[in-house]
Amino acid sequence: MARKKPTGKDEFVFFDVLYEDGSQTSNRKVPAEILGGLDGDEPAQSIIEDQDRTIAERSGRPRAPIKTITRSKTK
Repeated sequence: MARKKPTGKDEFVFFDVLYEDGSQTSNRKVPAEILGGLDGDEPAQSIIEDQDRTIAERSGRPRAPIKTITRSKTK
């Protein structure tokens, strides 16, 4: 049986995040459809901040403010 080809609507871009306290997270997923255009990767920060807020609510431990966001290197 043949496999379905990906439609592209479930694609993600991965980001490495450095926080002001020196901590770091890697491979944070952001939907590719919101990136690009005139804003470039700027919308990724708001998505990652929303993810951090959700994680902080569940864990009870707030995250430090984001210092920088860079795209993860692809293999």
